[in-house]
Amino acid sequence: MRVLAVVPARGGSVGVPLKNLEKVGGVPLVARAVDACLRAELVDEVVVSTDHDRITEVAEAAGARVVRRPADLSGSTASSESAVLHALSEIPSESSGEQPEIVVLVQCTSAFLDPRDLDAAVAKVLDGEADSVFSGTETYEFVWTGAGHGVNHDPAVRPRRQDREPHFRETGAFYVMRTEGLRERGHRFFGRVAVQPVPARHAVEIDTPEDLEIARALAPFVDEPLPIDVDAVVTDFDGVHTDDRAFVDSDGREMVAVSRSDGMGIALLRRAGVKVLVLSTERNPVVAARAAKLGVPVVQGLGAKDVALREWLAAEGLAPERVAYVGNDVNDLSCMAIVGWPVAVPDAHPRVRAAARVVLSAPGGAGAVRELSDRVLAARPATALETVQAPAPVGVPRHLGQPRPVRIGRSLVGPGQPVYVIGEIGINHNGDVDIARKLIDVAADAGCQAVKFQKRTPEICVPLEQRDQIRQTPWGEMTYMEYKIRTEFGADEYAHIAKYCEERGVDWFASPWDVPSVEFLEDMDVVAHKVASASVTDHELLRALAATRKPIILSTGMSTIEEIDAAVEILGTERLVMMHATSTYPLPPEEANLRMITTLQQRYGVPVGYSGHERGLQISLAAVTLGAVTVERHITLDRAMWGSDHAASLEPTGLEHLVRDIRIIETALGDGVKRVYPGEEAPRARLRRATA
Repeated sequence: MRVLAVVPARGGSVGVPLKNLEKVGGVPLVARAVDACLRAELVDEVVVSTDHDRITEVAEAAGARVVRRPADLSGSTASSESAVLHALSEIPSESSGEQPEIVVLVQCTSAFLDPRDLDAAVAKVLDGEADSVFSGTETYEFVWTGAGHGVNHDPAVRPRRQDREPHFRETGAFYVMRTEGLRERGHRFFGRVAVQPVPARHAVEIDTPEDLEIARALAPFVDEPLPIDVDAVVTDFDGVHTDDRAFVDSDGREMVAVSRSDGMGIALLRRAGVKVLVLSTERNPVVAARAAKLGVPVVQGLGAKDVALREWLAAEGLAPERVAYVGNDVNDLSCMAIVGWPVAVPDAHPRVRAAARVVLSAPGGAGAVRELSDRVLAARPATALETVQAPAPVGVPRHLGQPRPVRIGRSLVGPGQPVYVIGEIGINHNGDVDIARKLIDVAADAGCQAVKFQKRTPEICVPLEQRDQIRQTPWGEMTYMEYKIRTEFGADEYAHIAKYCEERGVDWFASPWDVPSVEFLEDMDVVAHKVASASVTDHELLRALAATRKPIILSTGMSTIEEIDAAVEILGTERLVMMHATSTYPLPPEEANLRMITTLQQRYGVPVGYSGHERGLQISLAAVTLGAVTVERHITLDRAMWGSDHAASLEPTGLEHLVRDIRIIETALGDGVKRVYPGEEAPRARLRRATA
């Protein structure tokens, strides 16, 4: 054992009684800390040091080993170091009796610990870069004493943010130390001390009831949407499958709006063997009709939903802890208390959100059920179809097994997941935010999961010989440099775009064409970055993108296999999605070469999609049948609009048909397991003839 994580979690707490058992995101703080450590690749073992029976139970259930802390080390004056040193004395290495090389102190009071940050800090000590590393968040704040004296600044000099070096505020989340140094010094800071930067959204310490409320409010937005491993999904109807509104005609008949993507999510769950049930307090033909369309059982007119749920679980032989229940109002609380995965829609009653282990990002009636379905499916084993691979081409290394999905925003992208459809807005907004909003609407209405833009610094990207060339534009005659500046969005425009994409429920990101654009997009907190085909050989840009640790989508048009190899060497494969592309506008079929989708997946072992520049839909749809996990197409309001990319783009109707047909293909591909379907029974009985 090289790396041991120790989580001090005593029962006493001054600010919040039994704070370490309080739930954030539906999970006790001590269990959140243990889970983060277990998901860190460089941590070998996790130990919880506690004096409390219930904390012991929760920690062991979460997967930690427990060391009972003596009373003299459990008071409010006992240091965290004393708990760590006691744990070290209680747990020698099983193999040699020696102490671990590195010990990590992890605090339960930091609810948003990212295992990737923990790994990065451990790596700094393992690599000899530091002896002690602490988590800190970058700050440019001016700090004052109560007497009015500047601590980190001269009050008479107020430099701009961009002219100042950042300071780092200690978050208290984790401390990584060489065990020998901790034993010698008795405290966590010694030798070469380094900081591991963590995002400000992760730097929330819980010391007071108000801090706890803030953490609970942030959890739905900060927590990474991990897979949900359950055997059944039970849902309320109104407010989950619908937006909780009903339309009533003159005859008193009700009508509701539902999401087609929810229907696909239910179909995928059933195909994967996950049981589904709809519970509703009202008896309404609309509910029955929708359940029949989905092919799932429904129980209506319930006075006590929890009684019906318990009866169904017993009849189906399901363990409650392996069931998810989705609700939106207080009459769902009793059911949520029964299951292991209580889930709420984002606009649910405050008491329901507080009781939820997961708060979805998509509202009821607008993809909530699909979002939950995707996360449940992410925890399921690969189907027979997903494990079949074509023979590797001669000379191409073969990666066995299927690539692991990559989390991009709200979605998992990879084999076995719904195809991630990206509406490429690019520069088709022509520098107009209103056009950008309309294109976002086009993508959202069609069912795309994301939109993509392009971001450039014209002073870097426009070649010197082109800057003064005169262009005819819709805004009159101007130089090419003036035109590029005129159509480039800045911080205000992208802030508006980010807000509008959030309202429409789609991810957004961009292709940065230079290093300052990477920094700009990082400030906008995009969910991913796209490498344009033109940038595959820009290694400075690739290194800047790799340093963000964000998911990267790499287009491979106009590239040799050696150039792609070099790009992947820089970017790594942990969070990489590749896109087969041919950079001919428009793309002729003979240059599509769709079998490269298989070649790329086998060579690099990552999810592979398709970025298309053809006219029509056929090639993109064929890419899906060959295993493309994401499809990107340029979109426009009108192909006749002014601009270089409009002619090779899809108009709204074309995009709608593309997404519709992709979803049909997903359903039609099936799971590769031969069976006799219900529709075959009658002709089988009538036509089948068996002979010896």
